[in-house]
Amino acid sequence: MKLLAITSCPNGIAHTYMAAENLQKAADKLGIEMKVETQGSIGVENEFTERDIEEADGIIIAADKSVVKDRFAGKRMLVAGVQDGIRRPEALIQEFQEGKVAVYKPEERSVDDIKREKKKKENPIYRHLMNGVSYMIPFIVIGGLLIAVALTLGGETTPGGIVIPEDSFWKKIELLGGASFTFMVPILAGFIAVSIADRPGLAPGVIGGYIAANGSFYDSEAGAGFIGGIIAGFLAGYVALMIKRLKVPKALMPIMPIIIIPIFASLIVGLIFVYVIGAPIAALFIGLTDWLAGMQGSSSILLALILGAMISFDMGGPVNKVAFLFGSAMIAEGNYEIMGPIAVAICVPPIGMGLATMLKKRKYQPAEQEAGKAAMTMGMFGITEGAIPFAAQDPLRVIPSIMAGSMTGAVIAMIGNVGDRVAHGGPIVALLGAVNNVLMFFIAIICGVIVTALLVNLLKRDVHADDDESEVDADAKVAETVNEDQHVQNKIQKLTDIMNEEMITLQLDGGARDDVIDELIEKLNQSGALESKIKFKEAIIARENESTTGIGENIAIPHGKSSAVRKPSVAFGIKQQGVNWESMDGTDAKLIFMIAVPEQHAGDAHLKILQMLSRKLMDESFREQLLAAETKQEAYDLLDTVQ
Repeated sequence: MKLLAITSCPNGIAHTYMAAENLQKAADKLGIEMKVETQGSIGVENEFTERDIEEADGIIIAADKSVVKDRFAGKRMLVAGVQDGIRRPEALIQEFQEGKVAVYKPEERSVDDIKREKKKKENPIYRHLMNGVSYMIPFIVIGGLLIAVALTLGGETTPGGIVIPEDSFWKKIELLGGASFTFMVPILAGFIAVSIADRPGLAPGVIGGYIAANGSFYDSEAGAGFIGGIIAGFLAGYVALMIKRLKVPKALMPIMPIIIIPIFASLIVGLIFVYVIGAPIAALFIGLTDWLAGMQGSSSILLALILGAMISFDMGGPVNKVAFLFGSAMIAEGNYEIMGPIAVAICVPPIGMGLATMLKKRKYQPAEQEAGKAAMTMGMFGITEGAIPFAAQDPLRVIPSIMAGSMTGAVIAMIGNVGDRVAHGGPIVALLGAVNNVLMFFIAIICGVIVTALLVNLLKRDVHADDDESEVDADAKVAETVNEDQHVQNKIQKLTDIMNEEMITLQLDGGARDDVIDELIEKLNQSGALESKIKFKEAIIARENESTTGIGENIAIPHGKSSAVRKPSVAFGIKQQGVNWESMDGTDAKLIFMIAVPEQHAGDAHLKILQMLSRKLMDESFREQLLAAETKQEAYDLLDTVQ
């Protein structure tokens, strides 16, 4: 089987390439030939050829912005969000293997196809908005940087602030930056409309965005700003889509997308804006801008706290993007002190996690320490997504820590009147001359990073050693633990190395999840694997509370790492009637494997057992044979093949 995949995120930076890498790895693991095209901030890379498309058995689109699909007509196509490409790439590929993906027909989709596609897509409103934002950002960056450079190199200090002489070369540079800003709202609106109605929506969207930004159309001293641009974009898109769906004579079909739809949609959107909604939106936007510009004291601190929390909460997700878009719009309005705190908050999570791995190496696996170096580099360039690997692995400790750090940095930046003329964050914007009050900018970053690093290390438990040991003793114990882990890992070549027939139950009695957990814990205890049933159950339940271990396909793999476990062991039970495990696919668990691992061996041994089981359990015939096993010996012989 050969699959093609496209990945794209609104900013086209981290998520685009993270999804591409994970999809490629998953395909290699599953033995699937795959080529991934990335549509990032620098354009299309690894672009498909006509031959690639012709030979492909299916297409995966993992994107949070609009992707043109016409070239894939007649091919099986699966549409998902970019986060699905990062977090569940194998599941996307397996839908093709299981024959669940429908053929893409641009104009002749059935009701079932439409429902299926909608179900797999993220919120369409968010998708359309992010498509507009992704095209708008370069205009903000260009405008902000050019103006910042002009003020830095050509500005003169006057009682009224920094001014560039009218006859100066740098005045031309400032004007170029201002010209870039004038396109911001029309581009935002135009590409929101394109996401909704495809190319016929572009002209109405751009025209509507221009009217929104130019208050003279509806007798307002100021325009409706980015809020008006968003409304104009959605209005233009849906009006164009409505006209596009009208049944017209065949003779008119060729001119619909280039004449009829753009003209009538532009007229409708323009007139609605001029006579109905333009002035009220402008008044709302002026009020919002005045309120923000006049905020002082506790109000500005509250705003900084909110923005800092939003930026770090989902590290590049929709909540982050709302705060980022807000700050970007304020730049165009001449209010740079909103983007200043945001620029600080953007880089604190990855740099903070990088520092944390350097300060307390004993709390992180070697792979996490390497990820910390990469995260720190990404943070320097304002890529918040560098903290995602840590948050995904330990969300309950990491996310509150990075939020606290970002909020701290944002508040200090707000108090210090830090401004940023570019819609971006991290030390890079200061090096480019886009930040004023640079000293406070770096103080805010340093404080936020320290708060994140100290807090997350306070919350996280040591991987290799206890905090009260001396550094020398800790290093010795780390080396000893690594050697023991390697020994354990080498010893576990197949599942039956850590289980026997007595740890198998062909018919579990429990009718609920916790009852089944108690039964399997008792099996482990009888085998001598546990020192304390109570402590080990606490570890199992804590893991279930993080997220269900019901992986779907009638399988559950509860697992726990605890000091109450003497040796790596696995207990297995069958529940023919099934038990509700809140599995991702809604199926009841019938095949239940409980993994117990000593805390000091939790890394490699734990993962190796999960990998062995997961790989084998993807085989449907193997699952059926296990369910049909009539004796413990028969089940044991089947499990003996798991390696």
